[in-house]
Amino acid sequence: MSSAPVQPAPVDLADALAQVQAEIDRRFDLLLAVPDDARARLYQAMRHAAIGGGKRLRPLLVFATAQLFDVDRDQAGRAATALEAIHVYSLVHDDLPAMDDDDLRHGKATAHKAFDEATAILAGDCLHALAFEVLADPATHPDPAVRAELIADLARASGPAGMAGGQMMDLAAESETFDLGTVTRLQQLKTGALICAAVEAGAILGRVAPDARTPLRGYAHDLGLAFQIVDDLMDVEGNEELAGKKLRKDEAAGKETFVSLLGVERARAQSRMLVDQAIAHLRHFGAEADLLRAIARFVIERDR
Repeated sequence: MSSAPVQPAPVDLADALAQVQAEIDRRFDLLLAVPDDARARLYQAMRHAAIGGGKRLRPLLVFATAQLFDVDRDQAGRAATALEAIHVYSLVHDDLPAMDDDDLRHGKATAHKAFDEATAILAGDCLHALAFEVLADPATHPDPAVRAELIADLARASGPAGMAGGQMMDLAAESETFDLGTVTRLQQLKTGALICAAVEAGAILGRVAPDARTPLRGYAHDLGLAFQIVDDLMDVEGNEELAGKKLRKDEAAGKETFVSLLGVERARAQSRMLVDQAIAHLRHFGAEADLLRAIARFVIERDR
């Protein structure tokens, strides 16, 4: 039996975030029940990475976009969980010694520290696979064409033309000097692609024609860049205890960032301008898009 359509979310963003955080944790808890066999440690590592901690911004964007088109909440929740599984897998792999070599994520030990490198690699691999398993299930949407489009869009956003390609550019940034255009491209891929996929997923579930998604794509594009500029600002000015991870690593690695290229004040002004632009893309929507507007404002107000 189909559940009720997604209802307009409360203007209280903190409440909306808390609801989505609890829902995504619940869904991962059900999906990642630990088996009574030799795979138990793998499932425990997946649970360690996926449950608890994190803003759940991408799932919230799926829900916020889905509610514009009266999408069934359970369907939106499944797509949101798939997006977050990809995001979590990317963090598990990014934290490995071969990449960013981090010991702390969301205030707790990274997966390879809590378990071991081999288990962390497998946990990331399995979270990646889980995302597409969830999207391919008829429970995500009865129309196979909708499921196929969700899968194709997330694959593009997470592969070499998206997040993974951006991570490769990020690794290259340690030995090359990037200009502002290259840093922008890097972040559009590494961070922006999944943010765009989250917004796109809500529209795909709502059966919105591709050419009618242009305003939402503009919103997601500007939001993703603003998000990364604020991340760069927090890396310079932030509090490690609040952030739950090690800061000021880009500077130590000699990487160019929005802050190193623009300076603190220009970077902050650019993030505000991008948020204003993101909100302007929603001008043809009414109160039903207030949650998307609140998310955009949150991006430049957050402290972690």
